[in-house]
Amino acid sequence: MAKSLLNLDEASEWSGIWWLPDDPDQPLPGVLRYSPDDGLVLSLIGAFEDRITSTPSPGLTVLHEGSRNWDVIQGIAEQQEISLLSCYPSSVQRTVGARVKSPDKQTVVAMTALVGAHVSDEDDAVFSAAEIAVEDLQFWAASSVFEGFLGAPDGKIDGTGSISVTPVQTRSVLVDGTEFRLQHQHTLPFFDQSKGGTVGRMRDTAFVRVVPAAPFSLDGAREAASLVQDLISLATHRAAGMIWLRLEVAESESVLLPGGRPKPKRRADVLYTPTALGRNNAKAVDHHRVFFTCASLPFEEVVPRWCEARDRLRAATSMILGLRYAPARYVETNLLTAVGAAEVLHRGLRIDEKPFPPANFKAMRDAMLAQVPEMHRKRFKGVIRNDPTLRDRLHALAARPDQDAIALLMPDVDRWAGRTTRARNDLAHEGKTPNHRTEELIAIVDVTAAVIILNVLHELGLPAERQREIVREHPQLRSTASAAGEWLVAPADAP
Repeated sequence: MAKSLLNLDEASEWSGIWWLPDDPDQPLPGVLRYSPDDGLVLSLIGAFEDRITSTPSPGLTVLHEGSRNWDVIQGIAEQQEISLLSCYPSSVQRTVGARVKSPDKQTVVAMTALVGAHVSDEDDAVFSAAEIAVEDLQFWAASSVFEGFLGAPDGKIDGTGSISVTPVQTRSVLVDGTEFRLQHQHTLPFFDQSKGGTVGRMRDTAFVRVVPAAPFSLDGAREAASLVQDLISLATHRAAGMIWLRLEVAESESVLLPGGRPKPKRRADVLYTPTALGRNNAKAVDHHRVFFTCASLPFEEVVPRWCEARDRLRAATSMILGLRYAPARYVETNLLTAVGAAEVLHRGLRIDEKPFPPANFKAMRDAMLAQVPEMHRKRFKGVIRNDPTLRDRLHALAARPDQDAIALLMPDVDRWAGRTTRARNDLAHEGKTPNHRTEELIAIVDVTAAVIILNVLHELGLPAERQREIVREHPQLRSTASAAGEWLVAPADAP
């Protein structure tokens, strides 16, 4: 790539001039600073008019309470176009009436910065591709440009060896007109010489390149980034932080330089506050904690399945992945989230089975309503429904993944379904769960979340044997199965 990437976990700074799109002839000098903790802050010498005023009559100006926000501020800094989106003034220092006249100073906070392009708003469709890097994508890709060799003649390491670099072939798949590519980029060899020694290094980075059929906007790029982020979060069973997001400006490659050479593609880095911030140099995920990689579910197969499943089951996957991104501190919140996700997933899978044949149910309901006073009949009619109960839904979800995996996860599906239903109903209708100990509630939450995850993995086509391996070997699911064996088994003296 032409210039170094802007990682979201690294601070950056740009000095330049800035203006409002509807007043480009009044630019102001200033410095834009970005940091993971403080976000995007523009310090201006001078000030954009942020006061809300009106002129009821000539020569009379009235100031109203509040201040003006700006959808876009544009600038040029460090030989790049920059667009700041969703901006608001955080402070202003004016010198009206001061003894010595000096420039005003203003601080503006922006929600998003595009470093490398000017846009009119977040819906401006001027990009042709998005390149996305998230945490643990390299491990999930199950490929690398590096290969190491150790010299070991006669089976004894002799101190010789080498690291070879072989470009990795791009993997690609087309989904509803949008191309998804799994690509690698690597740096050239570099020798870092210090007083204490020399370190030779290169860096291999895996990323996903998304190329829609038509130009798209910043909002579309963020949606593509979210899709990739959620896939890696599901695969690794942890929050997958965004490391960087870069966009390619549409049609920039069609411009020719003198001599007929194509002009280099123009790219814009996106700086914003993602759902989870990726740490570029943090230690990679432990392989024991990963559900699947491209070695077990090929990229060309899992991406189309994930796009379809995420679209169809989005509410459920968002709820269950939310426990990875922002785990709640209270078991009651987790209980409602996990059980709610299970209900939403069951509906999204479209596997509802009516408890009674529709014709029989209508006759039954009419017979019951005939016994209700007419003034209350409308209310009762809305309550009497031919829908499966929560317990029915939980049983149906447990019946979909590999049954050996479910058996490893919990020994008594009926007990889990019954205790989960009672816990949810007690909490929703009475505001407390007096019939459950905290340890049992935790087991209910973890087992329910695991059943949802196994269902999603089943939808993605994860082989049955791998489902069993996950329950047997993943540390968290192994702990969940142990808790289920302790808390979700019917007592020996139960009827």
